[in-house]
Amino acid sequence: MTDTSNTHPADSEVRAPRPSRLHRLMRYIPLIAPVLLWAVPCWVLLYTGQHWPLPVALVATALFVLGLVVMPLAMARGHGRRQQDRAAIVGDTLLGATWVLFTWSVLLGILLRLALTVAGVGESQDRARIVTWTVLGTTAVLLAWGYAEARRVPRVRRLDVQLPRLGAGLDGLRVALITDTHYGPLDRARWSERVCETVNTLEADLVCHTGDIADGTAERRRAQAVPLGTVRATRARVYVTGNHEYYSEAQGWVDLMGELGWEPLRNRHVLLERGGDTLVVAGVDDVTAESSGLPGHRAHLAGALNGADPDLPVLLLAHQPKFIDRAAAEGIDLQLSGHTHGGQIWPFHHLVRLDQPALAGLSRYGTRTLLYTSRGTGFWGPPFRVFAPSEITLLVLRSPQRPLSP
Repeated sequence: MTDTSNTHPADSEVRAPRPSRLHRLMRYIPLIAPVLLWAVPCWVLLYTGQHWPLPVALVATALFVLGLVVMPLAMARGHGRRQQDRAAIVGDTLLGATWVLFTWSVLLGILLRLALTVAGVGESQDRARIVTWTVLGTTAVLLAWGYAEARRVPRVRRLDVQLPRLGAGLDGLRVALITDTHYGPLDRARWSERVCETVNTLEADLVCHTGDIADGTAERRRAQAVPLGTVRATRARVYVTGNHEYYSEAQGWVDLMGELGWEPLRNRHVLLERGGDTLVVAGVDDVTAESSGLPGHRAHLAGALNGADPDLPVLLLAHQPKFIDRAAAEGIDLQLSGHTHGGQIWPFHHLVRLDQPALAGLSRYGTRTLLYTSRGTGFWGPPFRVFAPSEITLLVLRSPQRPLSP
């Protein structure tokens, strides 16, 4: 925004807004959260009436303390300047494991203990130990299942989406969506190949990748990303940046995707024509692009639609669902997004909803605009997916003008 004022207030008149108590508290969350994640399970499992033998209590407490120390150090070394993949794997795995352990320590520590008390099961120590073993068993099962869910090739989710302005010639257009592949410290080159093979079985007209390709630079994760070059589409393969590209030299990813034959839609559009009808396929940079400082990178919807016939239907690629407010204001017909991972590890989805208007699936905004939010194809950080399965999405676009089947 251009400042048209020729005068500036005196220093005495400039007063920075005083931060609220909430904002002051937010500063301490990175310090408080790891302590709570490890301290709460330690207390619930060891010190709420179990009366474990002293050696057991001491060894278990030492393990919790070790986790509290190792996790943030490993994450700092893995995701900080050093970018050590082994450290990232250790830190991310510990983060996912302690989140699941924390969640079920709280839930079962309260609900199961209450149920056992009401039912009159055993003495206080018996109930406390039942809770401990149940929490540990539940955590172990969920982590094993969550790891398998994160590492498998996603199932294909199919759905028809009717767009009122879509011409009859475009009825049945097949749009495949992958997003949030997050190639990272765990080498997933073979997984990447199998994902691309699955996409190719869909025989899509248009294949979209809505960002967060990887954690790391294009040079570093190239081997995992190269299979994207094998993806086939009868019309086009299009891509927009996600926020994680802007942590890892985004322009390198834009260049690599272009090299692999994908069309980077950086605040621009392409036209897809079939049967005498046309669809505008537009894309914008991620909403974090402008703050990255990279020249020319920003989310600019007007630029993406510049020159497009306003009477044509528009399919928009935007990494984050919260871009939907701008899309709806412009009368976009369908926005495709990712970013949320569907919460990835339950109940993290409650925190995601504080930042995003949608978690997963199809939703409507305003009188015309639809938003489809994918749960993502890969995973970020912790190699677990609990009650938030990954997906490859096939959307079949439908026109209200299509002829009825005989």
